[in-house]
Amino acid sequence: MNEHLEQLKEIRSLMERSSKFLSLSGFSGISAGICALIGAWYAHQKIHVDGLYQLFDPAVRQEIIPALLLDAALVLVSALVTGVFFTVRKARKKGLDVWTSTSKRLLTSMLIPLFAGGIFGLGLLYHGFFWLCFPTTLVFYGIALVNASKYTVHDTFYLGISEIVLGIVALFLAKWNLLFWAIGFGGLHIIYGLVVYFRYDRK
Repeated sequence: MNEHLEQLKEIRSLMERSSKFLSLSGFSGISAGICALIGAWYAHQKIHVDGLYQLFDPAVRQEIIPALLLDAALVLVSALVTGVFFTVRKARKKGLDVWTSTSKRLLTSMLIPLFAGGIFGLGLLYHGFFWLCFPTTLVFYGIALVNASKYTVHDTFYLGISEIVLGIVALFLAKWNLLFWAIGFGGLHIIYGLVVYFRYDRK
């Protein structure tokens, strides 16, 4: 009986590995969260003038938008580089391939909402709705995570839902948009990374 149970567990494990990308590292989430918090701190320094957030002042926006776009780009690149590094390291340690049909489907599922959200955010920026870019990135990123969660650990689904909820709340609290952005991309990523690390990486 025990032998049959072990065989069933092994078959289940093989099926799960073939249908889900399990090489995502908890350190990837943690490093992405740290990068986001650093970026949010820099953005805070740029838009917090004389004790007031100058999100609605057109003159201030004209001056700080290029700096914030560069900040966002650096956060994105840093998060991607560290994420890929830790994911590849985990995959090699477990003897798994990183570039598989499952990882390709996961990437496609994420990139479509992210690309649409990026274009939508640039459109908002073009029309002067600067303060709406923060909740927009949270919502579209959350949709991307929910969309991709069927190809990786289920905890990704809950992270996605949390990002969507934060983005919707931030939509009605424009003054606190940057704080919600920091919580979503910073705090929640670190929590998610710790959960993944203790639940999956240590096995």
